[in-house]
Amino acid sequence: MSQWKKLSKQIASSTEDEPFLHNLETIVVIISKVLSLAMVVVILVSVYDLGFVLFQELFMPSEGFFKDTLFKLFGLFLNVLIALELLENITAYLKKHVVQVELVIVTSLIAVARKIIILDLEKKTAMDLIGLAIAILALSISYLVIRYMNKPHQSQ
Repeated sequence: MSQWKKLSKQIASSTEDEPFLHNLETIVVIISKVLSLAMVVVILVSVYDLGFVLFQELFMPSEGFFKDTLFKLFGLFLNVLIALELLENITAYLKKHVVQVELVIVTSLIAVARKIIILDLEKKTAMDLIGLAIAILALSISYLVIRYMNKPHQSQ
């Protein structure tokens, strides 16, 4: 009979939530670290690509530099900035184990701004522009709300 009690005690202790949640948290941290290392590789490759394109366009300029190449360069710069913001999101998660919504919204705003900067107005419809405008408005309002909620309120 005591064997059954031991076995039932072992089964009960193995189904407790705390060890399971600890193991799950460890897996999430490992995945976050792998993602951060992968993001560093992406950033390094993006900076190399940006440098290569910049060098190529400065020393071997093509026709229509300001029309085509400048927008391509802006897009590459903003890609690096977005990747840095994503790395910052992952780093912030590793530090506090909380997804910081403010950083996510800022990253989203940068991504939408990139889309607008490299936008070819000849190929886009009015609905595309309205969609981008709504996205910017929604993200901006969200950012203001989050900033207001995170700001320490001063009692007067």
